[in-house]
Amino acid sequence: MKTESHLERLKESLEVIDESIEKGLVERQRNIGFNASVACADMLEILLHKKSLIDPGFIIKHEWLKSKNTIRDKFPFDFPGKKDILDLIYKIEEKRNTLCYGTPQKAEVVQEVISNLNELKKRFREAGLDEV
Repeated sequence: MKTESHLERLKESLEVIDESIEKGLVERQRNIGFNASVACADMLEILLHKKSLIDPGFIIKHEWLKSKNTIRDKFPFDFPGKKDILDLIYKIEEKRNTLCYGTPQKAEVVQEVISNLNELKKRFREAGLDEV
């Protein structure tokens, strides 16, 4: 997928998260879980495309990002802020299925995902992804 398409999808996901926060963390936790996960993958793909570390047709699957072994296997190359970025994505992915498919979680759990996503956006900006 082209970087422009990832940017459009990222913008959509971030807007849905903002709308979901307004409606209520617990009430919209599924939307937050799904969209935080896809936003992570989009931001990572955008950065790796910009750094020419992956081919244009390379697609990151969110399932890869919830396993430290798979992360190590799929992303053996280095990029700015790699450890911090992948650690934050891992933390978000750890909560994804619970938020999306599990019983309703307390607001603190949802807020943790949002906080990690906000920190992740900051790390991507520091790594050279100004569009976030």
